[in-house]
Amino acid sequence: MENKKKKILILDGDPGHDDAIAMVLAAAFKDELDIRAITAVGGNQTLAKTTLNYRKIAALLNLKDVPIAAGRDKPLMTDLIIAPNYHGESGLDGPKLPDPISELSPLSAVELMAKTIKEAEDKVTIVATGPQTNVASLLLAHPELKEKIECISIMGGGLNHGNWTAAAEFNILVDPESMDIELRSGVPVIMSGLDVTEKAYVLPEEWDKFRNDNKVAKVVAEWCDFFYIHLKELGWPGALMHDPCAVMYLVHPEIFVAKDYYVEMELKGEYCRGATVPDYYGLTGNKPNCKCLLDVDREKFVEILSEAVRSFKEAEDE
Repeated sequence: MENKKKKILILDGDPGHDDAIAMVLAAAFKDELDIRAITAVGGNQTLAKTTLNYRKIAALLNLKDVPIAAGRDKPLMTDLIIAPNYHGESGLDGPKLPDPISELSPLSAVELMAKTIKEAEDKVTIVATGPQTNVASLLLAHPELKEKIECISIMGGGLNHGNWTAAAEFNILVDPESMDIELRSGVPVIMSGLDVTEKAYVLPEEWDKFRNDNKVAKVVAEWCDFFYIHLKELGWPGALMHDPCAVMYLVHPEIFVAKDYYVEMELKGEYCRGATVPDYYGLTGNKPNCKCLLDVDREKFVEILSEAVRSFKEAEDE
């Protein structure tokens, strides 16, 4: 049987508990995904905090050879919105994490992204689980690199509702102008929006099952503990795995339902700024620019996530 090539990955985000679990998942899929760079953006918390969080997560996962760069500290055209109610003062409150084991790259996020894409032997997939500011900045600064980007798999948006306003999901509301640039870029976009991510939750009894399997599993369970505090107040039955969907789809698309739509950004609406608006019926005449994930087999999602978290036991035993 012919060996399948690994997808070359750039992880861009604003960790964030679910961003952190997305990174754990990407590291666990080591036979399918090759993480070449990690870039932080201001979002769930300030840039200084999200950058430090990525460095600590990398230490937890022993990703000492993957460069990490700091990116934009605010959106392209507005002030930064943060989410301490979900993620705490550090952006990743809960379990104590190891200190960073590698220095921050001297390159900016855009410079590191561009270098990684230029030097890659194949096309690169960008997983962007925060505001899209770094990715949009890359597309603006290096339009010549678009053809070397396989796709951009994002967590953001929602075709029917929001979670920060009635119409807008948090990541996109923070910087809708950047998402607009992305949707108009011609680069394939995979959108894990609220339509699917609110169905990808892990119940407390499910993360309790892997809590004591290894040190990574214990941290993931404790991240879920903290993340669920606010979600439980909102009536959710478990911890929503928003950002891991953007990674999971790359390796296990078979557990998702997806449909291609033309999606536009609402940039000016008094009530709807930040809304991702789908053309369900092709009324605009525009070709689809976004693969939108609509549903997921939740039980299978949890099974794969649990197996991925448990896989770090082998690394501990080596």
